[in-house]
Amino acid sequence: MPVRLSVRRSDESTAEDLEWQSVPLGLLREARPWRTFRWYKGQQHYSGTYWSATVGDHVIYESRLELGRLLFADFAPEVRHIVAQPFLLKADIDGKVRKHIPDYLLLTDAGPLVVDVKPRHRLEKPEVAFTFSWTREAVTSRGWRYEVWSEPDPAVLENIRFLAGYRRDWLFAPDMVGALMAEDLDGMLLGNAFRLLPDCPRPLVKSAVLHLLWSGHVTTALDRPLSAGHVLRRAA
Repeated sequence: MPVRLSVRRSDESTAEDLEWQSVPLGLLREARPWRTFRWYKGQQHYSGTYWSATVGDHVIYESRLELGRLLFADFAPEVRHIVAQPFLLKADIDGKVRKHIPDYLLLTDAGPLVVDVKPRHRLEKPEVAFTFSWTREAVTSRGWRYEVWSEPDPAVLENIRFLAGYRRDWLFAPDMVGALMAEDLDGMLLGNAFRLLPDCPRPLVKSAVLHLLWSGHVTTALDRPLSAGHVLRRAA
């Protein structure tokens, strides 16, 4: 299955119909979104930009579900970079040129991961299944991973969405964060962690603890709403 790729460079120029197998990852890392979008009254989808702590810049999304995948990617410590709408794939299949723009390219510790986001109820539509099938074949032929992502556990999503409010590390005093990291947090209840550093204002300590949860210095179960009774664990 011959596959070609087109990409929009950081200067907004385009490189088109490149051989998929030989496109350097560095070019894709710096790619601009292939497709642009506009907001207009009455539109059926929810588009926007999300400031990613992983990227240190804004990343676009075209639906609330895509925003959810962005939040999960930004929260995951193994994700090192995120590219939205990273390229246009073209494949010659049965005498026709098929085209597809994946939603995200995630550069992870385990290698590149190409992600398509789609509601679960649409996955069985023939045209969707066909597109994702040949896209998966193209991506994995290069030794990369491919993922189709649908609705996550709602409790996990809401917890990550909440913790994302504490993702901007420059808002937290380094001395306070360092003091909390020096504490033995493993096995401590979240509510007790909020009461550490009694000489510091309680709201600032609470925010710094939640920042440690976001940044992965400590972990806890996210499959139920966060509460003072959650047990903290040191990250492995």
